[in-house]
Amino acid sequence: MFNKIRKLLDHLNIRHWHFITAFLIIYDIVAVNASYFLALWFRFDCRFSNISPEYFSAYMKFIPAYTVFSIGIFWIMRLYNSIWRFASYRELLHVFFSSVATSIFHIVFMSLIFVRMPISYYAFGAFFQFAFILIIRFSYRLILLLRDLRTSRSDVKNRVMIIGAGVAGTMILRDLNSSDKINGDKVACIIDDNQNKWGRFIDNVPIAGGRDSIFYNVKKYNINKIYISIPSASPSDKRDILNICNETGCEIMSLPGIYQIINGDVTASSLKAVTIEDLLGRDPINIQTEDTFGYINGRTVLVTGGGGSIGSEICRQIAAHNPKKLIIFDIYENNAYDIQQELQRSFPELDLETLIGSVRDSRRLDNIFSHFRPDIVYHAAAHKHVPLMEDSPCESIKNNVVGTYKTAYAAVKYGCKRFILISTDKAVNPTNIMGASKRLCEMVVQSFSKLLNEDKASSIYPLYEHYDESFDENQVGLEAPVKTEFVAVRFGNVLGSNGSVVPKFKKQIAEGGPVTVTHPDIIRYFMTIPEAVSLVLEAGAYAKGGEIFVLDMGEPVKIVDLARNLIRLSGYVPDVDIKIEYSGLRPGEKLYEEKLMAAEGLERTENKLIHICKPIDFDPVSLIKSVSELMDVCYSEDDEIRDYVQKIVPTYHPAN
Repeated sequence: MFNKIRKLLDHLNIRHWHFITAFLIIYDIVAVNASYFLALWFRFDCRFSNISPEYFSAYMKFIPAYTVFSIGIFWIMRLYNSIWRFASYRELLHVFFSSVATSIFHIVFMSLIFVRMPISYYAFGAFFQFAFILIIRFSYRLILLLRDLRTSRSDVKNRVMIIGAGVAGTMILRDLNSSDKINGDKVACIIDDNQNKWGRFIDNVPIAGGRDSIFYNVKKYNINKIYISIPSASPSDKRDILNICNETGCEIMSLPGIYQIINGDVTASSLKAVTIEDLLGRDPINIQTEDTFGYINGRTVLVTGGGGSIGSEICRQIAAHNPKKLIIFDIYENNAYDIQQELQRSFPELDLETLIGSVRDSRRLDNIFSHFRPDIVYHAAAHKHVPLMEDSPCESIKNNVVGTYKTAYAAVKYGCKRFILISTDKAVNPTNIMGASKRLCEMVVQSFSKLLNEDKASSIYPLYEHYDESFDENQVGLEAPVKTEFVAVRFGNVLGSNGSVVPKFKKQIAEGGPVTVTHPDIIRYFMTIPEAVSLVLEAGAYAKGGEIFVLDMGEPVKIVDLARNLIRLSGYVPDVDIKIEYSGLRPGEKLYEEKLMAAEGLERTENKLIHICKPIDFDPVSLIKSVSELMDVCYSEDDEIRDYVQKIVPTYHPAN
C-alpha cells in the first residue's frame, strides 16, 4: 500500500517539500488568526467576556481577508521555498519584512473599513504573528543546535581548524554544524589574518588569531584536521599558509576557487585534498581567450607526441575550442588510445584522427601532411629523460633533432601556417645531451624561420636516413606562397608529467621509502601541466616567426623541500617515518637550471609572465648542413657524438 502511494506521488511529481509547504501554510493560517485574537484577548485582561462586541465583530469580518493577504505576502517573500535547516539572517529578514508589510496592511484597512482598534491590539498582534511565524521556521535549527550541544566529546573524531573567517569559511562551518553526513568533524577554532576579528565568535566558534598562531592553536585545541577556505587569497599568501599547515602534521583540505562562492556551492564536500601543486603558489597565467584560441577555431591542428603529458593536455584544450580537425600523432599507441577515448567521450562532435608513427619517419610524415594539410603543428614529441639519454645519446639526436627537422620540413612543404616547438630550460647552457638536442631543435626552427623570411626556402632540403631515398636539393618547393611561422616555447619541469620527480617520489613513499634526492642543494623551476600548456597556446597566438618564448616561473624550488612536502602530504613525518637519502648528481645533471644564455636577453609581451628571448645570431644555412652531417653521425652510432654536437652548439659543455 505504501509503495503504491509513493509511486502515485512520484507520478504526480509531488515531493517531500510540497508536504512541508502545505503544513506551513496551514500553520500560518492558524498563527495569523490566533495572533490577533490573542492580542484582543490580552487587551481586555485575558477575559473573553470583556471584549467589546464591536471590536470582536470587526476582527471576525476582517481576519479572513487579512489571512489571504498575509499568505500571499509570505509566498512572495519565499517563506515557503527556503530550506529552513540552513536558515540564516536572510530568512530572518524575510520574516521581519513580511510581518511589517502585513501589520501595516492590518492597521490601515482595519481602521478605514471597520473600526479603529486599540493601539495595544495592533502592537501585540504584530508581535505574536512575528514570533509564531519565526519560531516554527527556526525550530529545526534550534533542535540541531541542542543536539550538537548534547554531543559528548567522545563522539568527536576530528577536531577541525578553519582558516578564513570570511563568507566561504562561515558557509563551511555551518555546513559542518548542520550536516548529518559529515560525522565526527567538530570545528574547534577559526584562523584569520584580520585582527579586528580576533577574540570574536562565529556560531560560538572562536576566531583564535592569524596565521602566525596556527602552530599554537593546533596544540591548544588538539586539532587534527585543517580546512583552508580562503579562495580569494593571492597564490603567494595561500602558499605561505599551506606551508605552515603542512608542518603541523594535520590532514589539510582546501577550497579550490572563488567561483564556488559565486555559484553558492561552498560546502564541506567542496573541499579537496591539498596537492604539491598548491604549494607552488604561483600567480596563474591569464590567457586572453579570444586572442589565444581565435587562431585555432576552424583550423586543422596536428599535435605530435599527442599522447604524452604535455601533448595530451594541448589536445584537451584545443578540442574545447572548435578546431576543424584535431590530429593526434604518437609512436606509443597506449597513450594515444587513452587520449583518443577521453576526447571522444568529452567532445563527441570533435573531428578527431589518431595516428601512430614516428617523427623520424619522413615518408610517414609526408603521407600525413599531404593528406590532412594541417594549419597548425604543436611539436611535443621528444625524448626528455636526462639520464637515459646520457646512456643513449644518438637516440636523443635522432628523435629530438632529426625528428624536429623532418616535422618542420613537412610543415613548410605543405603550407602549414604555424609551427610551435615545445622546448625546455635544459636547452640553456646544456650539460647533458638531451638539453643540447633541445637547443639544436630551437636552432633548427629559428633557421627555418629566418630562411623563409629571407625567401631562401631553397636552402632547406629534406633529410633522409633511408638508403633507397635519393637526395634532391630542389624538392623543397612550397605548393603555395605560405610562410610558416616558427616559434619555440621554453619552460621548466612539469609537475606530474612522465619522467617528473613527483611520481617517482610518490612511488617511493608508497613503498615505505627511502625517498632519494640527488643532492641537498639541487633546485628546479616547476610549473603545472595546465600552466605549461597555457604558455604554449599563448605562444601560438603571439607568434610572428623565430621567437623563443620564456615563462617567468617564479622562485625555484629545492628538490629536498619538495620531497619533504610530499612526505607530509602523504601523512608521514620526514626522516622519521620516511627517510630521505642523497644519491649524488646523475650524469649530465646540474644543480640549477637557467632561463637564458649569457648572450640572450628578454623582451616583454602583453602577458607579464611571458617573455620573448632575443635570439643568438648564427648562420642558418651552415646549421642545416651541420644537422645533415650530424644525422649521418648519429645513425652510424658514433661514440663521439657529443663532440660533434659541441661543435654545433657552443654553449654545450658535457658534464664529467
